[in-house]
Amino acid sequence: MSERSGELARQVRAYLEYQLSQGVREIILPSPAGPVRSAGDLDAVREELGDCTRCALSAMRRTIVFGEGNAHARLMFVGEGPGADEDREGRPFVGKAGKLLSRMINAMGLERSDVFIANVVKCRPPMNRDPEPREIATCFPFLEAQIAAVKPEVIVALGRIAAMALLGTKDPTMKLRGMFHDRNGIPVMPTYHPSFLLRNEGDRKWKAEAWSDLKMVMARLGLDVPATGNGS
Repeated sequence: MSERSGELARQVRAYLEYQLSQGVREIILPSPAGPVRSAGDLDAVREELGDCTRCALSAMRRTIVFGEGNAHARLMFVGEGPGADEDREGRPFVGKAGKLLSRMINAMGLERSDVFIANVVKCRPPMNRDPEPREIATCFPFLEAQIAAVKPEVIVALGRIAAMALLGTKDPTMKLRGMFHDRNGIPVMPTYHPSFLLRNEGDRKWKAEAWSDLKMVMARLGLDVPATGNGS
């Protein structure tokens, strides 16, 4: 077995173990006529997603939050799922956490229009709960198609759910962050979700660690890394 095949097998095993730990005993796969065929173009991925009713989240959403940004971005941010503000506006990261993410992107010397921002699930989980394993499994092929279309050089996984989905791991963010992880040849940097940073803004440690992660991303992309600042 090749190294890449072994890594893929490890990710699949970890993800299935996570599903079992959550009580899932049946995996519902998306239709074979799903997003894999649309991997070359974001507009085609969005068209294939359509007015999605593939999982129960569709019954409670206002809008699908597909994602936005540069269709050929070198850097992609992946979050967990839309919140109330995002569900209302149909755009990712527009609430308080989104404003913080925008400041973090600006601190990197970039604009939101320079990067691509998406979520693991495209519809808001009720009461902002974690998306369930079955919901993630149903929606994740569309994220994969977005990644294939954008072809980012680096992905930043914002929070535990994004890291779990992208890397097939149950490890906490604080264990994963601070280093790159390979996903099908694309380096992934897990870091804290902006909403976590807001909940814990009294402790500067977390923002400092998140900024350290982003500086590693900047260095990987060949961007100028500031000697000072905290990214917020």
